[in-house]
Amino acid sequence: MQLVSLLFHDVYRRDPGESGFRSPGADRYKLIVSSFDAQLDGVAAVRTDPPILATDLHRPQIENAFAYLLTVDDGGRSYHTVVADQLEARGWRGHAFVSTDFIGQNGFLTAAQLRELDARGHVIGSHSASHPARFSACRREEMRGEWSRSRRVLEDLLGHAVTSASLPGGYFSDAVAQTAAEAGVHVLFTSEPVTHTHAEKECLVVGRFAVRRGCDDDFSRRLVQPTSWTRSEEWASWHVKGLLKPLLGSFYSRVADWLSPEDVVAS
Repeated sequence: MQLVSLLFHDVYRRDPGESGFRSPGADRYKLIVSSFDAQLDGVAAVRTDPPILATDLHRPQIENAFAYLLTVDDGGRSYHTVVADQLEARGWRGHAFVSTDFIGQNGFLTAAQLRELDARGHVIGSHSASHPARFSACRREEMRGEWSRSRRVLEDLLGHAVTSASLPGGYFSDAVAQTAAEAGVHVLFTSEPVTHTHAEKECLVVGRFAVRRGCDDDFSRRLVQPTSWTRSEEWASWHVKGLLKPLLGSFYSRVADWLSPEDVVAS
Protein backbone atom coordinates (compact mmCIF):
# COMPACT_ATOMS: atom_id res chain seq x y z
CA MET A 1 0.00 0.00 0.00
CA GLN A 2 1.34 3.44 -0.97
CA LEU A 3 0.33 6.42 1.17
CA VAL A 4 1.49 9.99 1.68
CA SER A 5 0.95 11.04 5.28
CA LEU A 6 1.59 14.67 6.21
CA LEU A 7 2.76 15.40 9.74
CA PHE A 8 1.86 18.76 11.28
CA HIS A 9 2.19 20.03 14.83
CA ASP A 10 0.62 23.11 16.40
CA VAL A 11 -0.68 26.16 14.58
CA TYR A 12 -0.60 29.62 16.15
CA ARG A 13 -1.97 33.11 15.49
CA ARG A 14 0.59 35.33 17.22
CA ASP A 15 2.89 33.30 19.45
CA PRO A 16 4.08 29.66 19.21
CA GLY A 17 3.45 29.26 22.95
CA GLU A 18 -0.32 29.48 22.38
CA SER A 19 -0.62 25.74 21.79
CA GLY A 20 1.20 22.55 22.71
CA PHE A 21 4.65 22.05 24.17
CA ARG A 22 6.77 25.10 24.88
CA SER A 23 10.43 24.83 23.88
CA PRO A 24 12.62 26.11 21.05
CA GLY A 25 12.64 22.62 19.52
CA ALA A 26 8.86 22.27 19.64
CA ASP A 27 8.33 25.78 18.28
CA ARG A 28 10.24 24.98 15.11
CA TYR A 29 7.55 22.52 14.14
CA LYS A 30 4.72 25.02 14.65
CA LEU A 31 3.20 26.98 11.77
CA ILE A 32 1.59 30.40 11.86
CA VAL A 33 -2.00 30.26 10.56
CA SER A 34 -1.18 31.83 7.19
CA SER A 35 1.54 29.22 6.54
CA PHE A 36 -0.76 26.37 7.57
CA ASP A 37 -3.45 27.68 5.20
CA ALA A 38 -0.92 27.90 2.39
CA GLN A 39 0.05 24.25 2.91
CA LEU A 40 -3.59 23.14 2.78
CA ASP A 41 -4.27 25.31 -0.27
CA GLY A 42 -1.34 23.66 -2.01
CA VAL A 43 -2.73 20.21 -1.35
CA ALA A 44 -6.19 21.24 -2.57
CA ALA A 45 -4.65 22.63 -5.77
CA VAL A 46 -3.45 19.20 -6.89
CA ARG A 47 -5.79 16.80 -5.08
CA THR A 48 -9.53 16.80 -5.72
CA ASP A 49 -9.98 13.76 -3.46
CA PRO A 50 -10.26 14.31 0.31
CA PRO A 51 -7.69 12.85 2.70
CA ILE A 52 -8.52 9.41 4.01
CA LEU A 53 -8.50 8.39 7.67
CA ALA A 54 -6.68 5.67 9.58
CA THR A 55 -10.03 3.92 9.98
CA ASP A 56 -10.03 3.42 6.18
CA LEU A 57 -6.71 1.61 6.05
CA HIS A 58 -8.01 -1.85 6.90
CA ARG A 59 -10.66 -1.75 4.19
CA PRO A 60 -10.08 -4.38 1.47
CA GLN A 61 -9.63 -1.61 -1.12
CA ILE A 62 -8.97 2.10 -0.97
CA GLU A 63 -10.55 3.93 -3.88
CA ASN A 64 -7.49 6.07 -4.64
CA ALA A 65 -4.35 4.09 -5.40
CA PHE A 66 -2.21 6.91 -3.99
CA ALA A 67 -4.15 8.19 -1.00
CA TYR A 68 -3.00 10.81 1.48
CA LEU A 69 -3.65 11.56 5.16
CA LEU A 70 -3.31 14.63 7.41
CA THR A 71 -2.04 14.14 10.96
CA VAL A 72 -1.30 16.54 13.83
CA ASP A 73 0.85 15.49 16.79
CA ASP A 74 1.05 16.45 20.48
CA GLY A 75 -2.59 17.32 21.32
CA GLY A 76 -2.20 21.08 21.42
CA ARG A 77 -5.39 23.11 21.65
CA SER A 78 -4.86 24.60 18.17
CA TYR A 79 -6.39 21.46 16.67
CA HIS A 80 -9.69 22.64 18.13
CA THR A 81 -9.26 26.40 17.74
CA VAL A 82 -7.73 26.45 14.23
CA VAL A 83 -6.94 23.16 12.53
CA ALA A 84 -10.33 21.45 12.59
CA ASP A 85 -12.14 24.49 11.19
CA GLN A 86 -9.58 24.89 8.40
CA LEU A 87 -9.88 21.23 7.44
CA GLU A 88 -13.66 21.18 7.61
CA ALA A 89 -13.90 24.30 5.43
CA ARG A 90 -12.41 22.13 2.68
CA GLY A 91 -14.60 19.13 3.51
CA TRP A 92 -11.68 17.29 5.10
CA ARG A 93 -11.05 15.54 8.39
CA GLY A 94 -7.74 14.73 10.06
CA HIS A 95 -6.07 13.01 12.99
CA ALA A 96 -5.33 14.53 16.39
CA PHE A 97 -2.70 12.45 18.18
CA VAL A 98 -2.74 13.22 21.89
CA SER A 99 -0.21 12.79 24.68
CA THR A 100 -2.80 12.00 27.29
CA ASP A 101 -0.89 13.11 30.43
CA PHE A 102 -1.29 16.68 29.15
CA ILE A 103 -5.04 16.69 28.45
CA GLY A 104 -6.58 19.81 30.00
CA GLN A 105 -3.27 21.49 30.77
CA ASN A 106 -2.59 25.02 29.56
CA GLY A 107 -2.20 25.00 25.78
CA PHE A 108 -3.54 21.47 25.32
CA LEU A 109 -6.88 20.01 24.29
CA THR A 110 -9.46 19.47 26.99
CA ALA A 111 -11.64 16.39 27.42
CA ALA A 112 -14.67 18.33 26.14
CA GLN A 113 -12.79 19.49 23.05
CA LEU A 114 -11.64 15.95 22.29
CA ARG A 115 -15.19 14.66 22.53
CA GLU A 116 -16.39 17.43 20.21
CA LEU A 117 -13.67 16.75 17.64
CA ASP A 118 -14.47 13.06 17.73
CA ALA A 119 -18.16 13.84 17.12
CA ARG A 120 -17.17 16.07 14.18
CA GLY A 121 -15.47 13.12 12.47
CA HIS A 122 -11.82 13.67 13.32
CA VAL A 123 -9.77 10.67 14.44
CA ILE A 124 -8.45 10.96 17.99
CA GLY A 125 -5.43 8.77 18.60
CA SER A 126 -2.61 8.14 21.05
CA HIS A 127 0.69 10.03 21.01
CA SER A 128 1.78 8.05 24.08
CA ALA A 129 0.91 9.06 27.63
CA SER A 130 3.93 11.12 28.75
CA HIS A 131 5.70 11.82 25.42
CA PRO A 132 9.11 10.25 26.25
CA ALA A 133 12.00 12.13 24.66
CA ARG A 134 13.44 8.94 23.15
CA PHE A 135 10.72 6.31 22.99
CA SER A 136 12.89 3.57 21.50
CA ALA A 137 15.23 3.79 24.52
CA CYS A 138 12.44 2.82 26.92
CA ARG A 139 12.16 -0.73 28.19
CA ARG A 140 9.54 -2.85 26.45
CA GLU A 141 7.23 -2.80 29.47
CA GLU A 142 7.50 1.00 29.57
CA MET A 143 6.64 1.25 25.88
CA ARG A 144 3.68 -1.07 26.28
CA GLY A 145 2.53 0.89 29.31
CA GLU A 146 2.70 4.20 27.45
CA TRP A 147 0.52 2.85 24.64
CA SER A 148 -1.91 1.04 26.93
CA ARG A 149 -2.33 3.88 29.40
CA SER A 150 -2.94 6.49 26.71
CA ARG A 151 -5.43 4.25 24.87
CA ARG A 152 -7.31 3.58 28.09
CA VAL A 153 -7.61 7.30 28.88
CA LEU A 154 -8.89 8.12 25.40
CA GLU A 155 -11.31 5.20 25.27
CA ASP A 156 -12.77 6.13 28.66
CA LEU A 157 -13.12 9.72 27.46
CA LEU A 158 -14.63 8.98 24.03
CA GLY A 159 -16.60 5.85 24.81
CA HIS A 160 -15.27 3.77 21.93
CA ALA A 161 -12.13 1.94 20.82
CA VAL A 162 -9.04 3.98 19.98
CA THR A 163 -6.70 1.95 17.77
CA SER A 164 -4.47 4.49 16.00
CA ALA A 165 -1.35 6.13 17.39
CA SER A 166 1.69 8.15 16.41
CA LEU A 167 5.24 7.82 17.71
CA PRO A 168 6.55 10.74 19.82
CA GLY A 169 10.12 11.86 19.36
CA GLY A 170 10.74 10.17 16.01
CA TYR A 171 12.89 7.35 17.43
CA PHE A 172 11.53 4.10 15.97
CA SER A 173 12.50 0.46 16.49
CA ASP A 174 10.85 -2.90 15.92
CA ALA A 175 10.06 -3.02 19.64
CA VAL A 176 8.13 0.27 19.36
CA ALA A 177 5.79 -1.25 16.80
CA GLN A 178 5.61 -4.63 18.52
CA THR A 179 4.62 -3.14 21.87
CA ALA A 180 2.08 -0.90 20.15
CA ALA A 181 0.51 -3.98 18.58
CA GLU A 182 0.54 -5.79 21.92
CA ALA A 183 -1.26 -2.80 23.47
CA GLY A 184 -4.03 -2.90 20.85
CA VAL A 185 -2.80 -0.30 18.35
CA HIS A 186 -3.80 -1.24 14.80
CA VAL A 187 -2.23 1.69 12.93
CA LEU A 188 1.03 3.34 14.05
CA PHE A 189 2.35 6.48 12.37
CA THR A 190 6.09 7.11 12.52
CA SER A 191 8.20 10.08 11.41
CA GLU A 192 10.08 8.24 8.67
CA PRO A 193 9.36 9.93 5.31
CA VAL A 194 8.28 6.92 3.26
CA THR A 195 5.15 6.04 1.29
CA HIS A 196 5.24 2.28 1.77
CA THR A 197 3.65 0.61 4.77
CA HIS A 198 4.43 -2.63 6.56
CA ALA A 199 2.80 -4.78 9.20
CA GLU A 200 4.30 -5.57 12.60
CA LYS A 201 2.17 -8.31 14.14
CA GLU A 202 -1.37 -6.88 13.74
CA CYS A 203 -0.20 -3.26 13.54
CA LEU A 204 0.15 -1.38 10.24
CA VAL A 205 3.18 0.95 10.35
CA VAL A 206 2.82 4.13 8.27
CA GLY A 207 5.53 6.73 7.59
CA ARG A 208 4.97 10.50 7.49
CA PHE A 209 6.48 13.61 5.95
CA ALA A 210 6.94 16.44 8.46
CA VAL A 211 5.84 19.95 7.52
CA ARG A 212 8.04 22.30 9.57
CA ARG A 213 8.45 25.99 10.09
CA GLY A 214 10.36 27.45 7.18
CA CYS A 215 9.04 25.02 4.59
CA ASP A 216 8.05 26.57 1.27
CA ASP A 217 4.33 27.28 0.93
CA ASP A 218 4.09 24.63 -1.80
CA PHE A 219 5.95 21.95 0.17
CA SER A 220 2.81 19.90 0.95
CA ARG A 221 1.61 20.29 -2.63
CA ARG A 222 4.81 18.71 -3.91
CA LEU A 223 4.57 15.89 -1.38
CA VAL A 224 1.07 14.74 -2.35
CA GLN A 225 1.65 14.70 -6.10
CA PRO A 226 1.91 11.18 -7.54
CA THR A 227 5.43 11.88 -8.84
CA SER A 228 7.62 13.90 -6.50
CA TRP A 229 11.36 14.51 -6.12
CA THR A 230 10.57 16.22 -2.82
CA ARG A 231 9.63 12.91 -1.20
CA SER A 232 12.95 11.39 -2.33
CA GLU A 233 14.86 14.39 -0.97
CA GLU A 234 13.10 14.12 2.39
CA TRP A 235 13.90 10.40 2.59
CA ALA A 236 17.58 11.01 1.83
CA SER A 237 17.79 13.84 4.37
CA TRP A 238 16.13 11.71 7.03
CA HIS A 239 18.66 8.90 6.65
CA VAL A 240 21.65 11.26 6.71
CA LYS A 241 20.34 12.74 9.95
CA GLY A 242 19.72 9.23 11.26
CA LEU A 243 23.44 8.57 10.92
CA LEU A 244 24.36 11.85 12.61
CA LYS A 245 22.06 11.59 15.64
CA PRO A 246 23.80 8.69 17.46
CA LEU A 247 27.25 10.02 16.56
CA LEU A 248 26.67 13.57 17.76
CA GLY A 249 24.28 12.98 20.65
CA SER A 250 23.33 16.25 22.35
CA PHE A 251 25.30 18.25 19.76
CA TYR A 252 23.01 17.05 16.97
CA SER A 253 20.47 19.87 17.34
CA ARG A 254 23.25 22.47 16.92
CA VAL A 255 24.51 20.81 13.76
CA ALA A 256 20.96 20.45 12.45
CA ASP A 257 20.45 24.18 12.99
CA TRP A 258 23.52 24.89 10.88
CA LEU A 259 22.61 22.44 8.12
CA SER A 260 18.94 23.39 7.98
CA PRO A 261 17.70 26.14 10.31
CA GLU A 262 14.07 25.03 10.25
CA ASP A 263 14.85 21.40 11.08
CA VAL A 264 15.39 19.69 14.43
CA VAL A 265 14.92 16.20 15.81
CA ALA A 266 11.32 15.11 15.22
CA SER A 267 8.98 15.71 18.13
